[in-house]
Amino acid sequence: MVQILIRGSVDGSSAPEWLLLELQGEMVSRHNSGLAGNVMGDLLYTKEGVPVLIVGHHILYGKQVKLEKPFAVLTKHSCHSQVSLNSHDNVSSRDDVMQVPMETNQQGPTATSYSVSAVIKRKLIFKTRPKPIITNVPKKV
Repeated sequence: MVQILIRGSVDGSSAPEWLLLELQGEMVSRHNSGLAGNVMGDLLYTKEGVPVLIVGHHILYGKQVKLEKPFAVLTKHSCHSQVSLNSHDNVSSRDDVMQVPMETNQQGPTATSYSVSAVIKRKLIFKTRPKPIITNVPKKV
């Protein structure tokens, strides 16, 4: 059995809260290069608090809902046998660290810990089809 450390924030503050986006359909980049690191669109809110997503020349209206069970975004940290789990005691003596035993198939003495990067408690649902944005269409002459 291997002990895996799950840490809260290093400075004692709470993790930032992220939002989960749920879209109907498929998002494809124009150049087939993937969406990671690229801007997908603009997320705005109306005065009434309705989320509005503008992607290119299309607009989507959505709603915000609270998740039944929140998600934690974890970042994996692993180090080799020189650093054992006992060397983390100076950091793990605070209340925001939880040690969870977990069985893994890893071979060799390595220490693995996870830190909580963010917490997801709410999601934005865009379930309607996108509407085209049309502005100032000239009349036939």
